[in-house]
Amino acid sequence: MAKSGKASIKRAKPSYFMSILGVTLVLFLLGIIGWFVINANKLGNYFKENIEVMASLRGDLNPSDSTALWQYISGQPYVKSIKFVTKEAAKAQYQADGNESWDNILDANPLPNSINFFVKRDYVTVDSLAAIKADLAKQTYVADVTYPEGLVDKVNKNVRQIGIALLVGAIIISLVVILLIDNTIRLAMFSNRFLIKTMQMVGATRWFIAKPMNIRAIINGAISGIIAVAAVGLLVYIAETQIPGMKAIHDTTTLALLFGGLFLLGIFITLFSTHRSVLKYLKMKLDDLY
Repeated sequence: MAKSGKASIKRAKPSYFMSILGVTLVLFLLGIIGWFVINANKLGNYFKENIEVMASLRGDLNPSDSTALWQYISGQPYVKSIKFVTKEAAKAQYQADGNESWDNILDANPLPNSINFFVKRDYVTVDSLAAIKADLAKQTYVADVTYPEGLVDKVNKNVRQIGIALLVGAIIISLVVILLIDNTIRLAMFSNRFLIKTMQMVGATRWFIAKPMNIRAIINGAISGIIAVAAVGLLVYIAETQIPGMKAIHDTTTLALLFGGLFLLGIFITLFSTHRSVLKYLKMKLDDLY
């Protein structure tokens, strides 16, 4: 009889391990999707802010004219970073890109001095760049203004399409994740239904029955959240170590928000599903539990 009682109690205990494992895996999947969405946005901004505009200057300006033009351009709200490129530096870059030297053909350097600057991402649109080009072209000492026009349109179109696709995918997967976690918790609580009903039948109040299970749910959700956050963090670290350029779009604040969201989501859904299951079994008749 004693062995039979112990076996009955053991069977009545909910499978916390499987519950934690299931919630952890689902949160890990959601964390990866969230990281992809964050990176897609950051990667789009990274490409946008690497659009360089070159304002070619007329001949060899005297220092005062160059300084005046520099101050005018650098004071514009659309400038992210700016540099002055001499014709000698432009020639060196030209040759560094794998092009052949023209020294045997030309006596003079045909490349102009220029003021090159990168544009802030909010201004990387076809209309904004066209307005910037028109404004600079009016300046007396500017001979020409160039930037990769075809690339700008392509970057904006691709960023917009990828962003929409990832957002829709993230919403759908988030709903699926919530349903999976809810079903995982409900299955874990199913094995505890007779214990819940027995406590109710001997006079225990609803709060007395639900309290320890809710506390256990919070603990399980926190454990699942911590493990999922650690796993996603490890994946991010490996990706940033192995893939060149990933560190350039690293955003600690956004990642911290993602990790915090995963942790809180694990606790909230686990607690919500557990409490709802307890109430469900309390309202059911004993015969309906079989």
